[in-house]
Amino acid sequence: MHHLIRPAVIAMLALAASTASAAVTVTYVNTEKMTDVPRFETDRKSMEINFREFFEELATRLPAGQDLKVEILDIDLAGDVFPRVPIRDVRVTKGSYDFPRIHLRYSIEQDGKVLRSGERELADRNYQLNVNSYRNEMYNYEKQMLSDWFKKDVLASN
Repeated sequence: MHHLIRPAVIAMLALAASTASAAVTVTYVNTEKMTDVPRFETDRKSMEINFREFFEELATRLPAGQDLKVEILDIDLAGDVFPRVPIRDVRVTKGSYDFPRIHLRYSIEQDGKVLRSGERELADRNYQLNVNSYRNEMYNYEKQMLSDWFKKDVLASN
């Protein structure tokens, strides 16, 4: 039995080393004043966590040693909110004027030095017509828009 444990531990350590991810810092600047975010605090916090985890996922594609810092300056989620009950809103997307928009500032750093940075106002007017890799997830339109930006603007610079 002991002879089986050692290879398993080595395999787990190798896996942990190979999946070591970049440091990711996501800051939300005045979430309560943003254009269109969930109105209930618990839903807003859940949205913040959801996007933070998504940026962490994106950052795993960066070269080793590079860190991602993102400041979210404004969010306008896809669709419009229709309050239905006091504790839960319903978001409906129509595909015309209700496209997702995110204004962000970012930097990629390595060893304390900024490799590149920028400020972007992302918008996807064709959000319902595009292929969406995240269609079964919350904030799927915003995630597809962020993923496209990350591939085109951040990873293409490497």
